[in-house]
Amino acid sequence: MDHMCVRIWSQNNVRCYNWFDNTFLPKFQPVAVSALLLTLVLIFAFQAENLTARWFAVLFLAVPIPIQVYFNSSITSLLMRFFKVQHNVAAPGALIGASNFFELTVAVAITLFGPSSGAALACVVGVLVEVPVMLSVCNVCNRSKAWYGKGMKQEYSAP
Repeated sequence: MDHMCVRIWSQNNVRCYNWFDNTFLPKFQPVAVSALLLTLVLIFAFQAENLTARWFAVLFLAVPIPIQVYFNSSITSLLMRFFKVQHNVAAPGALIGASNFFELTVAVAITLFGPSSGAALACVVGVLVEVPVMLSVCNVCNRSKAWYGKGMKQEYSAP
């Protein structure tokens, strides 16, 4: 009886994954990208005065972020490669290891300190710098798949 329940659950689960990957994601992707861009534009618009009035602080905040993101993602990628972790685990690991999660901190800083505070400015600069940098790291992760495949054990798929 247990084996039958597992088989039915597995078949339904595969159908759900197939629907999600082949039907939902292709329709949702343009909405998600548009929402991300709109969010960035709105954040930038609300902080426009801060960004222009405190330009030295903006530079002071913005310069170390790409250095830190590229350094952390490189170290994580190299460690994952050294420990022979497969690409489908290593690439998200590099992204998570490099992220500063500024998206969450913007909401907290604006709520606690107000939209014109230094904390909000730091978080907004973080988002505006980190998003394109993380997209470039994502691009590198996607292109490094073959590098991870060399000398690795093949991933086993579920029956």
